[in-house]
Amino acid sequence: MNEIISKIDKKIIVSCQASAGEPFSENNCLMAMVKSVISGGSAGLRLAGANDIKEAKKITSLPIIGITKPDPLPENWKDIVYITVDFDDATSLAKAGADIIALDGTSRHRPKENLAELICRIKTELNCLAMADISTLEEGIMCKLFGVDIISTTLSGYTTYTLDKNNNEPDFELLKNLVKTVDCPIILEGRVWTPEQVKTAFNLGAHAVVIGSAITRPHLITERFIKLSK
Repeated sequence: MNEIISKIDKKIIVSCQASAGEPFSENNCLMAMVKSVISGGSAGLRLAGANDIKEAKKITSLPIIGITKPDPLPENWKDIVYITVDFDDATSLAKAGADIIALDGTSRHRPKENLAELICRIKTELNCLAMADISTLEEGIMCKLFGVDIISTTLSGYTTYTLDKNNNEPDFELLKNLVKTVDCPIILEGRVWTPEQVKTAFNLGAHAVVIGSAITRPHLITERFIKLSK
């Protein structure tokens, strides 16, 4: 097993991201968040953009999953590819120090390189692991055929054809089917809010679990407490 992949085996990875205008969007604040999750035991980080990756590399040697995405997201984000769209995006992440480059692995139209070509170039020219953010089992199978090293359920519930999955629960069904069908590490990401959900994911065979909002977005955590306590 690859050393980076081994380091995150049965571990929690924290996604530290903040949209423009949010209190944590200032770089110093985001790095304080990074330090906090590291001190709590996070085995890796998922970060957006070369700048945040560069800053994080100054303070940690933990594996970093890097992505690019527009901020704010366009209104039609459910219909388009927006996570690490092309090789230029991937190159910026690799130069910043990302160990794993996550890219949109859905079947949606790509504006530039085709998916197989992009995955190949990430692995051969950038010497990084390629991780596919997908929304369906079929997409996971396709991405494995194209050579990805890791598959994540990140986009389940966030494409027009999987909106029915956006029900405040992780897509355990997709995780289970991917583990059974695709021979590569599978990461659960998306709508993970409780330790019980993490345990379920590992019991179903998840290689790792990525948690974002439940740890790093206090305004959403506060809203959730208020809503569920009524």
